[in-house]
Amino acid sequence: MKLGGFPERIWASRLERAAFVLIAGLMLATHVGPGPPPPPPVPAEAALTLAPVALDPDDPRRRRVGGLLFLGGWVLRSDNRRFGAISAIHVENGQVTALSDAGTLFRFPLPGGGGRVRLDPLPAGPGPATRKSNRDTEAMVAGGDSLWIGFESHNMIWRYRRGDLRPTAAARPAAMRRWRVNGGAEAMVRLGDGRFLVIAEGRDDGRDESDALLFDGDPADPATPAFPLRYRRPPGFRATDAALLPDGRLLLLNRRFALFEGLSAVLTIAETRGLRTGQTITGREVAALRPPLTVDNMEALSVTVEDGRTIVWIASDDNFFPLQRTLLMKFALVE
Repeated sequence: MKLGGFPERIWASRLERAAFVLIAGLMLATHVGPGPPPPPPVPAEAALTLAPVALDPDDPRRRRVGGLLFLGGWVLRSDNRRFGAISAIHVENGQVTALSDAGTLFRFPLPGGGGRVRLDPLPAGPGPATRKSNRDTEAMVAGGDSLWIGFESHNMIWRYRRGDLRPTAAARPAAMRRWRVNGGAEAMVRLGDGRFLVIAEGRDDGRDESDALLFDGDPADPATPAFPLRYRRPPGFRATDAALLPDGRLLLLNRRFALFEGLSAVLTIAETRGLRTGQTITGREVAALRPPLTVDNMEALSVTVEDGRTIVWIASDDNFFPLQRTLLMKFALVE
């Protein structure tokens, strides 16, 4: 989902925050940027720069936030206009596969591994690529030779071949058809037993709960049964991504925008054992990223293991907005 967000320095004081929000609101009321151009018909390569950032610009030596140990952070920039708006990531074997909410896949090495990014627009989707809503991709799971991608505006799950992005299956599950167009499938994770959990972003209705579905197998197969669940979000937050921890628990990323606070993110951990129809998934907070810490519109999450340590990767969606940044942050989970 699109959400405005701004560099943390803008939120230094309440007066500055209020003034900036007022000015930005007036600008947005009279002008809406065109966004990125339609995806090109062929893949492309572009330069990629990674500028280091501290966890806390006011205290660059700070490393700990809740149950996370900060290992590094970077602002990602490219000379290709289509780079940005990251909504999902998968980190594996030193490579990042990132998905934009405009239907483009980015593949690039982790920091220290080179300065190029490959851009691959999805060759097929629910409709023509010239219409943004037909490539509103917010969730992704990578496994084996396949990618599963969630289309928020259509509430569909498509499966693609990982190598050439050729589509191999697609479904619009009946239980997802009533989900909001701009608040539908936002997080997707494959559990250890092969089932898939899909979580809606949710809405501001005072309940702080999101619809969720537990698929008894491949969610891109129309014949796969799905069972309704609920996810209880941290109050005021919306779910943006989820990843499986090595011990089978679920790590969830939640995001909020507040007028005088700006953007913030909260990570929670929930159990996955014994999930059953109608159950409410409730997480335990392990870390919160709030100003003055480095934070933006945090939407993407991936988990890896390095030397026995659980590594958490978080990326942000800059909405193709010049006052936002594409962040990639690396933490060790220490709880």
